[in-house]
Amino acid sequence: MRRYEVYVTGKPGIFDPAGKTTAGALDNLGYSGVERVRIGKFLQLECDDAISLEQVTEMCEKLLANPIIEDYRIECTPENPSRADAQAVFRGVLENNGE
Repeated sequence: MRRYEVYVTGKPGIFDPAGKTTAGALDNLGYSGVERVRIGKFLQLECDDAISLEQVTEMCEKLLANPIIEDYRIECTPENPSRADAQAVFRGVLENNGE
């Protein structure tokens, strides 16, 4: 069993009305040090081992994110990750972020 965690955020420069409203509300509550809030989505997919990272990427491109206005990041972990699995996940995250 694998768990894919998908983080979807608005691309830089895309207006985020929910973030702007939240930033204003925080300011009204006295948290004037918060200059900007960006709101995104977090999705957690629990899949059998047959679902690959490539398939989850396709899911993001077709349904889970709008690639025109949103960026996404995928992290994959087995249900009970070992240390080696955790290191592989870290490498996978860096590779998918172009680092």
